[in-house]
Amino acid sequence: MMDIEEIDAIDAVIIGGVGFTNFSGSTDIAENIHLREIETPYGTAAAYLFHLDNKYVALIPRHYGKKHIPPHKINYRANIWAVKELGCKRIISTNSVGSMKDHKPGSFVIVNDFIDFTRNRACTFYEEETVHLDMTYPYCDELIKAIEKSCQDLDIEYTEGIYVCTEGPRFETRAEVSMLKQFGDVVGMTGVPEVILAKELNLCYASICTVTNYASGIGEHKLTVDEVLEYLDKSKHELYNILIQTLSHLPEERHCNCKMSMDGAHI
Repeated sequence: MMDIEEIDAIDAVIIGGVGFTNFSGSTDIAENIHLREIETPYGTAAAYLFHLDNKYVALIPRHYGKKHIPPHKINYRANIWAVKELGCKRIISTNSVGSMKDHKPGSFVIVNDFIDFTRNRACTFYEEETVHLDMTYPYCDELIKAIEKSCQDLDIEYTEGIYVCTEGPRFETRAEVSMLKQFGDVVGMTGVPEVILAKELNLCYASICTVTNYASGIGEHKLTVDEVLEYLDKSKHELYNILIQTLSHLPEERHCNCKMSMDGAHI
């Protein structure tokens, strides 16, 4: 087996969210984990490289830094460009979300569409030219099917839903949630612009969300970070298993339309 430091192309990248900076606690991950800092035109990104089930995998911790980076300050362009630098075509994103419907804390939601309510984030690689990217199907159907098959194999319940992304870092108000729940199912702060940037690079992207709380006005108590971390910790083992199983379901070649995402987008 080739040393992980010598690998030129990674089979899949996992982008880890809050509470998911590594695979600590998972007995299925090999001990040979290598941290690589990747230089990009947008800054440096960090990735943990490892070998699992005959696949080379990278974990990019979204909030990686000397201090936990808040959602509105994450260098999304560097992280997604790093996937390209790793020679990878597939991204599985993990996100923590608040439920605006009947999704219970601790459950999983596979995202099938999004609504963007962010305001101040760099959301494109194309600052010097005009592109109009088709976002009719923002998430990779092939990856979604692999995640769903994994949940079914493991007898883990899941639902599909629409993800609403807000700017953060504060939680939403009751009035905001009252409006947003008319459009979406769950609300988070990190799923956009990742999915847009991935599509601009013709990458496959899918998101599996852990519901960590009821959104403001849906539940009856004050929203706290402790509650978020509590449910992330409770769900961590199941999430690891879903991700590991999903990797085994990925075909060697892509048969989706993601590789043609930018066709017809340039003026």
